[in-house]
Amino acid sequence: MSVVPFDQLPGDARLWIFAAERPLSESERGRVLGAVDAFIGQWAAHAVPLTTARDLRYDQFIFVAVDERAAGASGCSVDALVRQMKGLQVELGVELVNHTPVLYRDGDEIARVAREEFAGLAESGSVSSATVVFDNTLTTVGAVRDGLWELPARDSWHGRAFF
Repeated sequence: MSVVPFDQLPGDARLWIFAAERPLSESERGRVLGAVDAFIGQWAAHAVPLTTARDLRYDQFIFVAVDERAAGASGCSVDALVRQMKGLQVELGVELVNHTPVLYRDGDEIARVAREEFAGLAESGSVSSATVVFDNTLTTVGAVRDGLWELPARDSWHGRAFF
């Protein structure tokens, strides 16, 4: 088992992004990062330790990644990660495991709305194809490094879905 700094993972490392419903407080960040660190420090697939990393962005997005070159994350090991995050969600009372809301920049703030609400905002012109969105469906570290995570809606799936 090997936990490495996030920026040391290769671009093809598999990625999961968990978006909290709001920025986490200092104590919540400590609890989440401590639990994630403990989990990835012992994370294994079929008894083979995984090379892993995590990152926290904007106090709201938890990235967990695995270098699958030596050993890949199995379905059971991924399920264990999701169970861990769901447990934290219940413990903290903060939603962490829900990929349906749209998260986007509203000035200096990060807004989170249901897809239907974002569609209404797009229709009314309150958001545009230039609005910066977060694509939490990315599956590789390289996609984040390539600027595909935080980008104008027109350059992500949001553009096709809403504009």
